Amino acid sequence: MKSPVALILSCAAFSIVACNTQTSKQMNNLWPGEVNPPVAEIKPHVRVLHNDSVTDNYYWLNDYFKKGPDSVKVIKYLEEENAYTDTMMSGTKTLREKLYNEMKSRIKEKDESVPVYKNGYYYYSRTEDGKEYYKYCRKKGNLDAPEEILLDVDEMAKEHAYYSATGFNISEDNKLLAFGVDTVSRRQYTIHIKNLETGEIYMDMIRGTGGESEWASDNKTLFYTQNNPVTLLSEKIKRHQLGTDASTDVTVYEEKDPSNYIGIDKTKSGKFIFIYSSATLSTEMRFIRSSEPEAVFKIFQPRMKEVLYSVDHLGDKFYIITNMDAKNFRLMECGLNKTGSNEWKEVIPHRADVLLENLDVFKDRLVITERKNGLVQFRIRKLSSGEEHYIDFGEPAYAAGTAANPEFNTNTLRYNYTSLTTPNSVYDYDMDTKEKALMKQQEVVGGYNPKEYVSERLYATAKDGTTIPISLVYKKGYIKDGSAPLLLYAYGSYGHSIDAAFSTNRLSLLNRGFVFAIAHIRGGQEMGRQWYEDGKMMKKKNTFTDFIDCGQYLIDQKYTSKNHLYAEGGSAGGLLMGAVANMAPGLWNGIIAEVPFVDVVNTMLDPTIPLTTNEYDEWGNPDNKGAYDYMRSYSPYENVEKKNYPNILVTTGLHDSQVQYFEPAKWVAKLRAMKTGNNILLLHTNMSFGHGGASGRFDYLKDIALVYAFMFSLEGITE
Repeated sequence: MKSPVALILSCAAFSIVACNTQTSKQMNNLWPGEVNPPVAEIKPHVRVLHNDSVTDNYYWLNDYFKKGPDSVKVIKYLEEENAYTDTMMSGTKTLREKLYNEMKSRIKEKDESVPVYKNGYYYYSRTEDGKEYYKYCRKKGNLDAPEEILLDVDEMAKEHAYYSATGFNISEDNKLLAFGVDTVSRRQYTIHIKNLETGEIYMDMIRGTGGESEWASDNKTLFYTQNNPVTLLSEKIKRHQLGTDASTDVTVYEEKDPSNYIGIDKTKSGKFIFIYSSATLSTEMRFIRSSEPEAVFKIFQPRMKEVLYSVDHLGDKFYIITNMDAKNFRLMECGLNKTGSNEWKEVIPHRADVLLENLDVFKDRLVITERKNGLVQFRIRKLSSGEEHYIDFGEPAYAAGTAANPEFNTNTLRYNYTSLTTPNSVYDYDMDTKEKALMKQQEVVGGYNPKEYVSERLYATAKDGTTIPISLVYKKGYIKDGSAPLLLYAYGSYGHSIDAAFSTNRLSLLNRGFVFAIAHIRGGQEMGRQWYEDGKMMKKKNTFTDFIDCGQYLIDQKYTSKNHLYAEGGSAGGLLMGAVANMAPGLWNGIIAEVPFVDVVNTMLDPTIPLTTNEYDEWGNPDNKGAYDYMRSYSPYENVEKKNYPNILVTTGLHDSQVQYFEPAKWVAKLRAMKTGNNILLLHTNMSFGHGGASGRFDYLKDIALVYAFMFSLEGITE
């Protein structure tokens, strides 16, 4: 149910004029004539809870996931829907190929990341012409040294339709690399260990993990997270000894609360290993010294209701970010042997208008990531003098974050920066002189001039009077008369903030006359912790009404009109799409719902579905009548009615571990049976991949091309 999905789309001025003058009749003529969509079989399944009886005609579509008797029928239905989508989109085949090649042509195929120095080596990744994956490399001592290829993922992925390598973790003696591999797209990783001196991949294979791990200082003990094979929940932290069978690994921690995620992490200093257990509303951490791998993990601070915290280490102190008595979080410190909250001392107090998000520690500095008025800022504090300053970014809307900064003894901060018009950039910032050095900026192959594009920051008023920020971008020459197509994107869940970032793919939208906008709606955390709390649980509908109000505002201000307004969201943002389709179907010409979480009640009632029990503090537990009634009132699947829905494209993945394929499949089946009018409804299931789509650098562009072609067809854009 997580995870936002990547977005969006180039052309000459005559195309902009053409797309703005299409009538509805002309648009519809671009689609095939009489083509009958699949009709899913009706098999009533009755759910009775809290004296409420609900008939689910498409419950049987769960069977492939449940390994039930209708598994074969499920696959047949999904393939029929794919065939229908292929037929309906057949007129866009040439356009999709053009879009794919256009977007791919902007990507620098042979490229290299900015090297990061750690423990005597410079680490970087690089790509080669025509290759889908990466080579992970290092050089010893200086950048003129010979290259060592640690992992050649292009070679490793050759026999696989999907291949994800993650969790790269090098031992302190620089000799061993642990990494996780998933070849199914189910986010179940097998951890492997490679000897970087000999190139040997050891026989140690640790299956069913989250992919991440941490080495102890002895260079032979590895800690990792073991997942439940059915629910995929992270349940145990285990300790592995190099050269032993994983079946003998010792469990050092087992989480008993199924609503908590757990994981393993090491402080920047490398001196402490932490186990974290965290739910939406509470945290508990345990720690040992990295030099004592067989020690018993000690609780840092026992979990407390509605208290979150995170910890890092510097010198003789731990630094803690916490929301204890501080809704927007504050920074605390404590001694290494006195870690309970009663020992914490305040370093930076709570502020009602500033969200404290993150901390980077250096030998004589703290770099605090804050968010004010919806925008990220870096606060740099010199510990020896107490002096502070902020970095000025100078644009109305942008995205920024500290990058890899593994070294303590440095006055240089590395950070990432981008905006709707600025390609992804890596800077080194001298914290003494306050000088910025651009180390690398994403190259847009074929040329890109940011002066040809305009970004704005707008503010819509929600129906309850709340001001909702909107970031948008368009190409110069755009006329604000309501005739331009506009794509409005949002997420709005889990406190995940969607910042204004650059996309080369999006140029294919802007160059064809589209405006692209992000609605920073409640449920995210752009405007502080309260922004999140006002968009979850029993206030979840604020997320939906905020988005609708943003769409209406853009129409009222003549950025677009109902005939040219499109909405997009994925995962929990797909829930948003389903809700606004029910609540305001006439506001949108088209909706794109990617891997959408749309069957809220049924999913939250089934603890065998991955992530369900982790989500109770986000959506509520429907075993409680109040939560059930509220979920039932907005769940997209439960609220499909006989009405004229907009044109809708739905995408999913058969192996999705976050939002199971059957949620969008059931939703589409019910929409087909209930919707009135002749608007288009398409379901595309990727039969090989999961939540994040294809794993390579280019394959995912085919999915984006499908989304763009869907909107372009509705706008009458054929080139």
